[in-house]
Amino acid sequence: MIKVLLADDQSLVRSGFRMLIDSADDMEAVGEVENGRDAVAAVRRGNVDVVLMDIRMPIMDGTEATRQISALGGSTKVLVLTTFDLDEYVFAALRNGASGFLLKDARPEELLGAIRSVASGDAVVAPSATKRLLDQFVDKLPSGPMKPDTRLNCLTDREREVLVEVAHGANNTEISQRLYMAEGTVKTHIGRLLSKLNARDRVSLVLIAHECGLARD
Repeated sequence: MIKVLLADDQSLVRSGFRMLIDSADDMEAVGEVENGRDAVAAVRRGNVDVVLMDIRMPIMDGTEATRQISALGGSTKVLVLTTFDLDEYVFAALRNGASGFLLKDARPEELLGAIRSVASGDAVVAPSATKRLLDQFVDKLPSGPMKPDTRLNCLTDREREVLVEVAHGANNTEISQRLYMAEGTVKTHIGRLLSKLNARDRVSLVLIAHECGLARD
């Protein structure tokens, strides 16, 4: 069973998510909290696989809570919940270790699918959705000529090509078609990128690519 913690300051939102999660055969809601401080405390106590994390909460917001949960070094993953008009703090939450984000008005099957993906360590949400979010924050990235980033020095030309595709929102099938390689080879390259760049997940790869100016066009 996938153990899910609900962190949102609106009780009706938590109740709705709880009913949906408890309706699934492979997951259960193990707790509800209304602020980030309590979310961190719940994760410290253990028995949490995935946190559905709201951003704007009292006492401690979701961004700082995500940072503290990531710093614990455990296996708990954070899935940020946001609205379509986007929250200015979501980008910071991703930087602080969130495994991805989901819109609060997502369809029930999308939410359940995202939770399963996070729990299994796969890509959290569609890479194209991640790219759309990052596009909203491109002005927050360094502007002007980019200084050489030594993080990319360890990559082969082919790995750079795969990283660019990931940053542009391509899934494994699309990368396979665009770069004329088998999907298994794509997965191998992504695994190497995660290892070489010390990236937590696919979202982290997108962030690194943007920070290094590899996906600005």
